[in-house]
Amino acid sequence: MLSWLSRQLGLELRPRRIPLRDSHLDIDGVAVDSTVLVEAWAHQGPPKSAQKAKVMTDAFRLLTARSLLEREVRLILLFADEAAARPFQAGTWQAGALREVGIDVLVADLPDHVRSEIRAAQQLQYR
Repeated sequence: MLSWLSRQLGLELRPRRIPLRDSHLDIDGVAVDSTVLVEAWAHQGPPKSAQKAKVMTDAFRLLTARSLLEREVRLILLFADEAAARPFQAGTWQAGALREVGIDVLVADLPDHVRSEIRAAQQLQYR
């Protein structure tokens, strides 16, 4: 997912740890110049309530990281599936809140075999 977004944006995204006073934030993808921060979620299918909360926690992580960097930063929540992203794109309070704080919601265009592998891994997790 991050490789796909890196190609789309024309920049390299790598995981990065951003220090806090007493701990740290682990961000899934950060541009070398810290102008883009990304949290990625590979889930396939519509999210359940607790999963929506996880995504909103990721959004808060991005907002916190941006405030620590004290600069203009593009924030992106990256999804691997349209159905997973839908509640964060329109018609919900989550979608409205993300728009208000300037977090972009994008869906990676992944090959079918990659989506199938993600679905298979998900099924193993829920057994």
